[in-house]
Amino acid sequence: MTAGIRIETERLILRPWRDEDREAFAALNADPRVAEWLGGPLDRAASDAMVDRINGHIAEHGFGFWAAERKQDGVLVGMIGLGVVKPEALPVGPAIEMGWRLAQHAWGGGYATEGARAALAWGFDHLDVGEIIAFTGQTNLRSQAVMRRLGMAADPSRDFDHPRLAEDHPLRRHVVFAIQRP
Repeated sequence: MTAGIRIETERLILRPWRDEDREAFAALNADPRVAEWLGGPLDRAASDAMVDRINGHIAEHGFGFWAAERKQDGVLVGMIGLGVVKPEALPVGPAIEMGWRLAQHAWGGGYATEGARAALAWGFDHLDVGEIIAFTGQTNLRSQAVMRRLGMAADPSRDFDHPRLAEDHPLRRHVVFAIQRP
């Protein structure tokens, strides 16, 4: 495993982050429509810090949430990939998490499912894990639909209240989906 992983699908390239991705990613993170499902918008400094954390994760583990580039025009549509969930960070850890974050202009085009399917295949091919999980706010039905399209099954016994969200936050309750190694 190397940080230079490049995964290609029919329409996407999942790849390491480049400095020139930061502006588009900051715009995505600042978009209130995207941020509605993520606990609120991020300013440029917080978005850049996120890219730095993602790059650190990739350097440490050899994989992570890769930049998702549309092949047709080279536009960054978001991030898709896998992450290590530590038990001290979230109650569902330790685990390998599947996740995505897409720009609003890329919603509804099947990019999340396409990229996540490729990332899941990569994970099961290269990581010694029996399952991969995904989680989202209980009200985020679109992400839950992607999870179902990937063949993931809801696991209500692992649902949790996100510790970084206030008790009265509408996204605090998270649902967990899992898929077992084929």
